[in-house]
Amino acid sequence: MTAEATATVLPRAAAAATALRRRAVFSRIPWTLIIFLLMATVPWVGSRYDTFLAAQITIDALFAVSLNLLLGTTGLISFGHVAYFGVGAYVCGILMKTYGVAFYLAFPAAGLGAALFALIAGYFCVRLIKLYFAMLTLAFSQIVWAIAYKWNDVTGGDQGLPEIPYPHLDWMSAIPGCGDLSIGARFYLLTLLLVAVSLAIVHRVVRSPFGRVLTTIRDNPERAAFLGINVRLYQLAAFVVAGGLAGLAGALYGIFSRGVFADYVFWSKSAEIVIMTILGGTGYFWGPPVGAAALVWLNQVITDYTQYWSFVLGAILLALLFGFPGGIVGGLDLLWQRLKRLRNA
Repeated sequence: MTAEATATVLPRAAAAATALRRRAVFSRIPWTLIIFLLMATVPWVGSRYDTFLAAQITIDALFAVSLNLLLGTTGLISFGHVAYFGVGAYVCGILMKTYGVAFYLAFPAAGLGAALFALIAGYFCVRLIKLYFAMLTLAFSQIVWAIAYKWNDVTGGDQGLPEIPYPHLDWMSAIPGCGDLSIGARFYLLTLLLVAVSLAIVHRVVRSPFGRVLTTIRDNPERAAFLGINVRLYQLAAFVVAGGLAGLAGALYGIFSRGVFADYVFWSKSAEIVIMTILGGTGYFWGPPVGAAALVWLNQVITDYTQYWSFVLGAILLALLFGFPGGIVGGLDLLWQRLKRLRNA
């Protein structure tokens, strides 16, 4: 190698090594933990309204991630995912209000109840594909809504179950800085912790061999079946896990909103969560939480300025979906890749 070539190659190699070291340091930063810690400061640095919005975003994030386990990971389009959200909300609400069951028992029971119903519904749904699958999930959600609306003795009918009690959170007084917090702020911190643990479990599931099989089924179910994979069984398993997670989100939402009502299981709630998931980006694990935060924030901001909030929100969503076909996270990732290419050029 000539001296001129050596003089050209060595600086490039040094620059590449420096870039790799910077990338390694950047990737080792626990960004997820940092974000959750920042969100945990909301009760102290923000107003009560800020805490309310943060709690709603946190619960919707778990709900959207549960849907994305079907939509983004497995390739199953569900228009009735709200059914399991509602089942979880009613199970937790009935146990806590009617029977006085403690939250630490009612909360997992809500997830199990929703997962059991998802097992029953999924047994029939996974036998169909594409649009027929989506319509059958919608049919099951309407069945749940009809039961919730008509079964007055158990669900309260159109009056619902108001005044769902908060969990006993007096133990938080022993935590430094939490003694002066309101019960709503304490429940937000508990919700944030439970959602963080749930998302960590889902992330592990998606990255596991089970999750890789689900993505294989999403990309090419015929090839997966040819390889000996029981496609329906894996789809049913994903359906049950997603339903259980949605039930946990519903349990938290019932307490957060201080009541469980039939509107929670109406089909429009499914449409809302589908929009959140697609808006954030179905191809990214953190896409649905970003979509949930964006939709909740946009909804609150727009309603403060105009009574035509639905029209303005629809226009903004159309612009975002056309401007970011891969969702907000997908668009940011694409921008970041282009900036890296320009910097390395």
